[in-house]
Amino acid sequence: MIRSTTIVAVTRNGVTAIAGDGQVTLENTVIKHTARKIRRMYQNKVLAGFAGSVADAQALSDKFEAKLEAAGGNLTRASVDFAKEWRTDRILRRLEAMMIVADREKVYLLSGDGNILEPDDGVTAIGSGGSYALAAARALVANTNMQPRQIVEEAMRIASEICIYTNDKIVVDVLE
Repeated sequence: MIRSTTIVAVTRNGVTAIAGDGQVTLENTVIKHTARKIRRMYQNKVLAGFAGSVADAQALSDKFEAKLEAAGGNLTRASVDFAKEWRTDRILRRLEAMMIVADREKVYLLSGDGNILEPDDGVTAIGSGGSYALAAARALVANTNMQPRQIVEEAMRIASEICIYTNDKIVVDVLE
């Protein structure tokens, strides 16, 4: 299980928001409170969020961004090419991280075992507080008219109150 972060994404009505907390831990010690775990890619048309080892997440981020550039910004094709390489490359498959990548219409959860998961409802989350954020975001999507930004902010706030590896120093980015 990847701990020490929470990332949640919501796609709704052509708008996508991703939020991540800022906490970085080393074993059971908080090292940093304001890390940025969300980044924009491919001409600011794709968002990516990372959970796991910082060095591993950075290496995977760079590799995914290269696949995205090679695919001309096609998120699905880049995700498939990236997952294939991540699963088969002897060095990459040892990296301990997970990713959420999204554009305005699609959101994918990518993992080193070759999984490319597209949620049915446009809501996904990863990291130690991912289950809490996912449950909160799904409830908000199903029962409110909130915008994606509001949903991910509230889902992260809820997760930060439950998960000790998630703090309330939230970074949100939105594609409209």
